[in-house]
Amino acid sequence: MSNHSRVTQFILRGFSDALELKFVVTFFFLFDYLFGILGNISIIIAVIRERRLHSPMYFFLKNLSFLDICYISVTIPKALVTSLLDSGVISYLGCVTQLYMFLTFCSTECFLLTAMAYDRCLAIYRPLLYTSMMSHKLCSELVIMAWVAGAIYSAFHTANTFSLPFCGPNIVEHFFCDIPPVMRLSCTDYHINEEVGFAVSSCIIMSSFALTIVSYACIISTIAQISSVDGRWKAFSTCSSHLTTVILFYGTGSFTYLRPASKYSPTHGRLASIFYTIVTPSLNPVIYCLRNKDMKGALQKLYCWRKC
Repeated sequence: MSNHSRVTQFILRGFSDALELKFVVTFFFLFDYLFGILGNISIIIAVIRERRLHSPMYFFLKNLSFLDICYISVTIPKALVTSLLDSGVISYLGCVTQLYMFLTFCSTECFLLTAMAYDRCLAIYRPLLYTSMMSHKLCSELVIMAWVAGAIYSAFHTANTFSLPFCGPNIVEHFFCDIPPVMRLSCTDYHINEEVGFAVSSCIIMSSFALTIVSYACIISTIAQISSVDGRWKAFSTCSSHLTTVILFYGTGSFTYLRPASKYSPTHGRLASIFYTIVTPSLNPVIYCLRNKDMKGALQKLYCWRKC
């Protein structure tokens, strides 16, 4: 180690080195970012203004929209600069900060989706006790717990990653600082850190996913007992949007984080990360508004009010 200098900055490779793809990628990132920001801000304002939406489900949705705004703002602006200026230089401290913030928002969304699954479970499984059990205090506590747990989880992984020495190559094969591509740049054996991080991720994230599965098992068993087809469809429609988000989020995220960094493929990693870092947060407003008449009505009133 004494013969090597410590890395003071990293270079983000970006999504593609091909010149003909850079303009397409830049346009896609910019459009997706603006669409996500506008859509999530619209949901927040609509939930605040519309009294009919002052319920636990929309309280969680409002917090999810705020989280998604923070989520996509960590990665896309830097990716746009990398594509437009062809300069992916990021300082060592900037890379640490980006990784910590990204993991905080990512893990917080994971825990918040679990809380939303619990909310939907109570609404369908215990409808008569739902109002008394899901009080505003409990909803606030669940959101705060999600943020605190996400911050602690992120701090562990950030410390676990950057406790490794970096003295050799500094080119990150990604469009943002993420655990697998950064860990591969270490000039020492990173397998112990990798195994520890993998074990912690498997226990915490999969436990959260298991709680979500249990909630939906209760939901499905309750819906199956409803005699009318219209009643079953109406009950399922209240949680179909959340289920779609869970499948997209966990499906693409587990592809990257629940496998060893030694088997990490830069190309596949970038493609998978586009879904859970960019596409899913930006599509959440669309997913939650397609089958929700109250939300669509609130957004129509909001935009009509702005037009007037």
